[in-house]
Amino acid sequence: MQKTILHLDLDTFFVSVERKHDSRLKGKPILVGGISDRGVVAACSYETRGYGVHSGMPMKMAKELCPEAITIKGNAGTYSKCSDDVTEIIKEHVPLFEKSSIDEFYADLTGMDRFFGCYKYASELRHRIIKEVGLPISFGLSVNKVVSKVATNEAKPNNQLKIDFGLEKPFLAPLSIKKIPMVGDKTYQTLRNLGLRQVRTIQEMPVDIMQRVLGKNGKIIWKRANGIDHTPVVPFCDRKSISTERTFDKDTIDVVKLKGILIAMTENLAYQLRRGEKLTACVAVKIRYSDFNTYSKQLRIPYTSADHILIPQILEMFKSLYNRRLLVRLVGIRFSHLVSGNYQINLFDDTEEILNLYNAMDHIRKRYGDKSVIRASGMGARTIGRMQNPFDGRPPIVLAHRKQ
Repeated sequence: MQKTILHLDLDTFFVSVERKHDSRLKGKPILVGGISDRGVVAACSYETRGYGVHSGMPMKMAKELCPEAITIKGNAGTYSKCSDDVTEIIKEHVPLFEKSSIDEFYADLTGMDRFFGCYKYASELRHRIIKEVGLPISFGLSVNKVVSKVATNEAKPNNQLKIDFGLEKPFLAPLSIKKIPMVGDKTYQTLRNLGLRQVRTIQEMPVDIMQRVLGKNGKIIWKRANGIDHTPVVPFCDRKSISTERTFDKDTIDVVKLKGILIAMTENLAYQLRRGEKLTACVAVKIRYSDFNTYSKQLRIPYTSADHILIPQILEMFKSLYNRRLLVRLVGIRFSHLVSGNYQINLFDDTEEILNLYNAMDHIRKRYGDKSVIRASGMGARTIGRMQNPFDGRPPIVLAHRKQ
């Protein structure tokens, strides 16, 4: 039976999510990513690309190329929520799918032609996602993952493209060799030095020449240029860990600042657990010093998603790792061994007041954003989570620590 593989890609995903939450950003040049000189561009709107801006470049360079761009510190929690919403729709409507990244999906629609018509079905799925989630999305449909991914990129922005069986090579032939998945900057330059510009030139070359130039990757690239790919769609399964880390603009030895950031990180990740109805049984802390030596420590704990249980564990591990004689470059936290489940009351420590407080805080966060409620001890870590929007002057609610 002939394969039918669908590739879906949420267009400029981080930018689109920001515009969904603030319509005044539509049509304006947007940069999402680290806002310091050490930061990089995680996503950029189409309006910035004419200035030479692209994802992965230093934020400092991007702002020099496009000074009028609005810079936003992204929020992984918000993006994950939107990604999960799309995932649920796809899960409900396709028999087999793979989530290859936060904004990309593959689906195997093989055999569905006899009942629905794969292109029509994919179109209906795309429009359903646009309607229910409110984000632009493009797709490519063909006999394999590689051609479908290239087709999606050609369809963008917010469009769709089908490559009929047998037309894979003619479709790929006029495209730039850089359009082939797996051809990065270094490989592209190597091929350009050989005089290769279009995919059709690779199609006309003997495969052994590509192997001599690029080794085993040469054969893979040759196959992809010819529209040959037998990679299966890998069934999606939920991730087993969540993590976050912070690299400082200047290396620091300020222990109050470090603890405040760790508290804010823990609080944010714990909220992500509760929102996703997950519990963690293993927590880890990572420290990277100015000499780039990195140390980490992890600890098994009873399943939980409660801030007031997780924060003391994180701070205790930090205390055992921290060397006061060295400047710190980076700190990070990871929660692993995740399982599905809601937070269970601790009969020995919890009170009704604490449980009601969690419910109230999470309700506010769902409505107004992850950073709408924060601990006073985490006030120094404003870059953890969503940065305050330039059009939104609403301050966060601050919870002062009260000793029991």
